[in-house]
Amino acid sequence: MRASEIRTNFETGACDDLLLDLYGDRDMVAMERDRYVYALNSFMEHFGDLEVSVFTAAGRTEVSGNHTDHQHGRVLAASVNLDSIGVAAKADDVIEVVSDAFDIAPLSTADLTKDPAQEGTSEALIKGVYQGFVNDGYHTGGMKAFVTSNVLAGAGLSSSASFEVLIGCILNGFYNDNTVPLPEIAKIAQYAENEYFGKPCGLMDQCACACGGLVTIDFNDPKQPVIEPIPVDFAKYGHSLCIVDTKGSHADLTDEYAAIPQEMKSVARAMGKDVLRQVDEAAFYASLPALRKECGDRAVLRAVHFFNENRRVPDIVQALKADDFDAFLAGINASGNSSFEYLQNVFPKGADRQMEVALGLALAQQALEGTGASRVHGGGFAGTIQAFVPDEKVPAFKELLESCFGPGSCHVLKIRKYGGHQVL
Repeated sequence: MRASEIRTNFETGACDDLLLDLYGDRDMVAMERDRYVYALNSFMEHFGDLEVSVFTAAGRTEVSGNHTDHQHGRVLAASVNLDSIGVAAKADDVIEVVSDAFDIAPLSTADLTKDPAQEGTSEALIKGVYQGFVNDGYHTGGMKAFVTSNVLAGAGLSSSASFEVLIGCILNGFYNDNTVPLPEIAKIAQYAENEYFGKPCGLMDQCACACGGLVTIDFNDPKQPVIEPIPVDFAKYGHSLCIVDTKGSHADLTDEYAAIPQEMKSVARAMGKDVLRQVDEAAFYASLPALRKECGDRAVLRAVHFFNENRRVPDIVQALKADDFDAFLAGINASGNSSFEYLQNVFPKGADRQMEVALGLALAQQALEGTGASRVHGGGFAGTIQAFVPDEKVPAFKELLESCFGPGSCHVLKIRKYGGHQVL
């Protein structure tokens, strides 16, 4: 179908039921309708009225399992109803991806060579996803695409993972008949981010963006992660999921992020293993004097966080399965406290005047008044906090947090059931 025909279907409301199913919020339908019309118009402005398909990839929120995935641990994560949208057409050998947020140079399917000069760029992510498809024996080809996203960049919602998964979904739809499993697309996306983009992330972000819904993932075998959907409707518990952007900059924080897996792995190596999931916890505690001397106290504390957090994830999952929301909230608060106290990813070392995440947590706890739950969100050090807020407290919570961090900094989100998805 041509882009203009699909645009007409959105404009007339013919796709409203599709949008409601996709985003799970009737109040968002009109806004999303406008987003898709905008994306289709933008595609036609750049490429003409071609035969196109429409794709989406969700943003994600981490619920528990903070910094456990890179140690082959367990996580609980969810896709949210912020996403990347791609309108795309097949092309011969050119990869032309136009974004309304970044300038992206055209690429060739014939040259997927890793270029160190492209590290940290969208071009690197695209080339990495293409090379990942090639490495795994899948088909690739050219594309012309316009991409827009409302996944908050730098806010812990995995805007880069959403973009990677979107490119993977386009290749899956156009050249592989949508037969590549979403977990495989997630692994390819992680490869792109690790090897081409230069960020040493785990697999959780990409899995949550690709797979959709609330999922618990066990990375004990990272080549074959065990993914279990957890059906839950937070609305029935009278709570809303809030993500607050504390407006801290992620610039110059790569070393802070990288130090966490490096220090955890230093403890594992000192115990004769590769990652902490392989280390016997009792043996770890028995070896503390030697570990403190070899690895340092911060590395030891971060290992303590891993062991506790890795046990905590299945407990939180079981609480949801048992319909025990109070136990779920207690688990989230415990997870957040562990991140603050042991993992130490709420502010970077040396911070004194700017501690946005810590301040956000203090204000959240003041607004919650002993109810709900709050925690650092995602990688930490800057960016966002997450809170589960009783519905009746949402207006006051939003008012207090936005009085500090600015209008629009508090986002009330829903978990959506679709991750990476071909819409039309």
